[in-house]
Amino acid sequence: MENRVLLRKLIIIAVVMFGFAYALNPFYRQICEALGLNVLTQKDGTVEFDKNTQVDTTRDVTIEFDGNAQGPWRFRPTVNSMKVHPGELTTVMYEVVNTQKREMHAQAIPSYAPQSATPYFLKVECFCFKQQTLKANEARQMPVVFYIDPKLPKDVKTITLSYTFFEVGGGLVKTAAN
Repeated sequence: MENRVLLRKLIIIAVVMFGFAYALNPFYRQICEALGLNVLTQKDGTVEFDKNTQVDTTRDVTIEFDGNAQGPWRFRPTVNSMKVHPGELTTVMYEVVNTQKREMHAQAIPSYAPQSATPYFLKVECFCFKQQTLKANEARQMPVVFYIDPKLPKDVKTITLSYTFFEVGGGLVKTAAN
């Protein structure tokens, strides 16, 4: 009997918690809208995008791209270089082709030159953040979304982003026992 009473209490608590979590999202939106916080749409329903005031348009930095493959890959950037303003969000694509007749797992490791520019090269999205799996003979284009911190020293005019793409060994092999 005590177990049934406890079970009923736990079910009621779970339902109340679910209801609270469900109501939290609209409640949060109402509070943010009333206080003018985190609002993307104006009262007329249009979206306002502010110009990024962090972009330093007074100077350009040349970004050179390089790709090295350790193993049976074709790996390269789709452009060799580009000029960017510090603070400007930029996307570059890298292309990889698995030239094998088997699925392969790989990882890309970045390096920067000059090395002093490393803390100023900020990636928002990158294929290097996680391991890649490519099917036999698969070709893929993978993005790198980045910006250069405007605090980059003024004497740095060129940064080289280089990736080494290599096969990851020790992958989990599925067998009948698994």
